[in-house]
Amino acid sequence: MSALKIVNARIPDYEQDCIKEADLLIRDGKIEKIASCGEIAEDAQATIDAKGQIVSAGFVDMHAHEDSPENAYFTSECCLKMGVTTKIAGNCGEIYDALPKFVERLKDGSPTNYMMFIGQNTLREMVGADDRYAPSTPEQIEKMKEIVKEWLAYSPVGLSCGFEYSPGVTLDETVELLKAFDGKDYIISVHFRSDGPLAPKSTEELVELSKRSGYKAQMSHIGSCSAVGYMRETLDVLEKARAEGVDIMADCYPYNAFCTGIGTAVFDEESFSKWDYSDLMLTAGPHKNERCTKELFEKIRKEDPDMYVVAFVMNEDEIEMAYKQPYVMVGSDCGFVDKAGHPRGAGTFPRILGRLVREKKAMSLLEALKKMTVIPAQRVNLRSKGEVKEGYDADLVIFDENTIIDRATFEEPTLPPEGISYVIMNGEIAVKDNEILNGRLGRYIPFE
Repeated sequence: MSALKIVNARIPDYEQDCIKEADLLIRDGKIEKIASCGEIAEDAQATIDAKGQIVSAGFVDMHAHEDSPENAYFTSECCLKMGVTTKIAGNCGEIYDALPKFVERLKDGSPTNYMMFIGQNTLREMVGADDRYAPSTPEQIEKMKEIVKEWLAYSPVGLSCGFEYSPGVTLDETVELLKAFDGKDYIISVHFRSDGPLAPKSTEELVELSKRSGYKAQMSHIGSCSAVGYMRETLDVLEKARAEGVDIMADCYPYNAFCTGIGTAVFDEESFSKWDYSDLMLTAGPHKNERCTKELFEKIRKEDPDMYVVAFVMNEDEIEMAYKQPYVMVGSDCGFVDKAGHPRGAGTFPRILGRLVREKKAMSLLEALKKMTVIPAQRVNLRSKGEVKEGYDADLVIFDENTIIDRATFEEPTLPPEGISYVIMNGEIAVKDNEILNGRLGRYIPFE
């Protein structure tokens, strides 16, 4: 593998809490040397002049979704263009394919690296627990446990749960299912049961799940669940649990709207006691980008239940409140269907760096980058990713802190960002100025 040199870089140093100027030499997919500017004498087959731009570790997306086989790697390509080099996918209780099949598909490479959760709701479907409002039977739980034991050979991150999507799932059956895991340092990722006034109680259920199972807990997209007037109460529950020794953290994306399938339990009738039909925007079809009426909502929910719908129900000040907490990291909740969906899949990371850091000064550049790199990498035991250090993997993103910004909108959710010059994976240039030069450098990463 050829050597690559990056000169005139500015790299984050989290130990010294500063950004330092340096040159880097990359060889065989690793950062071989970091030195003061002009001090690397070795030749390289290619040189990038960073011209004072930030050279960060590639972003680790703590809450991601994989593409279905029919969708190829469209979402992953959008993520790569916004600097994501590793995705922690299989969240919210669902995976698009059986884990062995997904791992096999990745042998030919993908735009980003992947680590995967096993989805509880997917397991339920596999064993015939089709009624999302009913608990699994003991026989079905045993069948799910057998599948988990088989899939542990593929080293998943842990179990993901989507309690809101399958309201019939009980805490007891989830604890029982987790007994199939072999005691390694797994994580339980949970899309919790209910938002709004029930958000604090739903968070308490996550804490109880962690306590009873003995596994770490990751609260999924805390903004979409609690930034509806209940963020402070939710954070209080998390902080109390953490003070008691419970290893629970959260992730968040920087938007005032969530997005999910219109046919899911999220939009059952009782949900409209919390919001109006006009809060919902369709993302595809002849009514694309239209706000719903009751009649339009019911028509699409019946005729096209898989269509994504965006719900503008969240408060931006509560999103910022979440990001100020040291235990809240960045997760995009990315995922497009037929190139439609939410702009978080193409804009999350640049949006934070451009809007929350540069424009609103809601947090410092180093604080934001840490939530995108070091913290999620440590969370999933990625010991050679997440920082720019000698011996670490050369998964990098080069961006201009003065111009980086998201361009994806709710009307055009897949537009690439501005201000990212290069994305480097495994020591090779994957993206240059939003053009993908090599979209098959990613691989499946076993959880260790």
